[in-house]
Amino acid sequence: MALDPTTPVLIGYGQVNQRDDTSPLLEPVDLIAAAARAGASETVLRAVDSIRLVRMLSWRYRDPGLLLGQRLGAEPTTTEYVGDGGNGPQTLLNRACTDISAGKASVVLIGGAETWRTRMRLKKQGRRPDWTQQQDDVPRAQNTVGSVPMNGHAEEQSGLDRPAHVYPLFEQAIRLSSGSTASEHSQKIAELWSTFNAVAVENDHAWVRTPFTADEIATPSPDNRLICDPYTKLMNSNNSVEQAAALVLTSVAKARSLGVPQQDWIFPIAGTDAHDTYAISERHRLDRSPAIRIAGREVLQLAGMGIDDVDFVDIYSCFPSAVQIAATELGLPLSGSDRPLTVTGGLSFAGGPWNNYVSHSIATMAERLRANPGSSGLVTANGGYLTKHAFGIYSTEPPQHGFRWADTQSEVDRLPTVVADHTWRGSGTIESWTVTYDRDGSPETGLIAVRTPTGGRTLAAIDDADQVRQMLDSEPAGMNVTVGEGRVATFS
Repeated sequence: MALDPTTPVLIGYGQVNQRDDTSPLLEPVDLIAAAARAGASETVLRAVDSIRLVRMLSWRYRDPGLLLGQRLGAEPTTTEYVGDGGNGPQTLLNRACTDISAGKASVVLIGGAETWRTRMRLKKQGRRPDWTQQQDDVPRAQNTVGSVPMNGHAEEQSGLDRPAHVYPLFEQAIRLSSGSTASEHSQKIAELWSTFNAVAVENDHAWVRTPFTADEIATPSPDNRLICDPYTKLMNSNNSVEQAAALVLTSVAKARSLGVPQQDWIFPIAGTDAHDTYAISERHRLDRSPAIRIAGREVLQLAGMGIDDVDFVDIYSCFPSAVQIAATELGLPLSGSDRPLTVTGGLSFAGGPWNNYVSHSIATMAERLRANPGSSGLVTANGGYLTKHAFGIYSTEPPQHGFRWADTQSEVDRLPTVVADHTWRGSGTIESWTVTYDRDGSPETGLIAVRTPTGGRTLAAIDDADQVRQMLDSEPAGMNVTVGEGRVATFS
């Protein structure tokens, strides 16, 4: 069929890993430049007129897009630098496609990088990297995608203040609703994670390509310590990486004028965005995500597809609970399918460069689609505590009706939530729980979600060593606890 010249196409998708033996070691903005050059020609990169980057934690830039444009010989008229959240790359791509379709942008570069290992190594040595510092008179880049709200006072008081603690709380809720024992569920998620590892082993861009069995993933060891029950280190997102990815989008007309062969084009077909309640204590259920269900259903409808029509899938995989909840909401089987739930190997093995993983999953998806003409793929993105979500469907075949995008938030907001009561004290019932461990493998603190007698929810911590051990030796869900001063709880 005749192609609408304004149809957006993905024409560049590059990735790089910087290992310890790389010389010279590049700073984040230069690593993005390397990824851009790996994915697109100099002609294409010089034509970039909008650079939209994901927030980097390894180094502070006022306007990294301005620096990147200088490195690439481009003269962008707009630069953006978005807030924290793993949804950022897909959300940026969704917006870039709508801007390209409307003629508001011509050639858009999206990407990010982290050089976390180098930064942490230098910090331990008491050294500061000799990386580019932009002066205060450089205006900050526009931020059109704000950071995901993470922690309030209650979360900080209870200790449920980081992903490595919150996602295990979701995991216990999944286990409890399934009726599985702790050992049964641990084996189940280890087997799930071993399928992700198997994909990473075959992925040239993966950070960790060492094969692990399910037993090796599940079993604590000096190199695989328990972080937060039931997750070992190998079940956590791996942010100790040096990675960059860059994506370049333009219109059909511009792609032709730049001389990019059509067989290299990947078509974004549809996209959606939505978020669950920002406060986890307000979630209707801790083992479900209405935003994933609704936005996932909508992106498939916009693409004119069913979930079984999609050839490749990459589910955002910071922790096993994120994958299980997303798969449930999207109608994807966790096992027994010849279609893996990842094309990269996931954030534990392919690499979890903070906010930028999805730039890598989109780039890898594009490579997979290009190698399989006529195929399609679904990418999901997640920011916060399973909070902000973005979806994209891609194909080697053009969309019949142009790129379509929808914000499904209004439908999500109509669904019931739970009243969060973080000033409440008294006797309530444990709904879900987890236990944190120190670096020596000893249990430290019990973290709990508590339902109040009126049906509300509060967060609390159990710090008595004997009671923490009791949590691990029994089934605390459903037991009564008394929440007192400072959100500290004890068994009633």
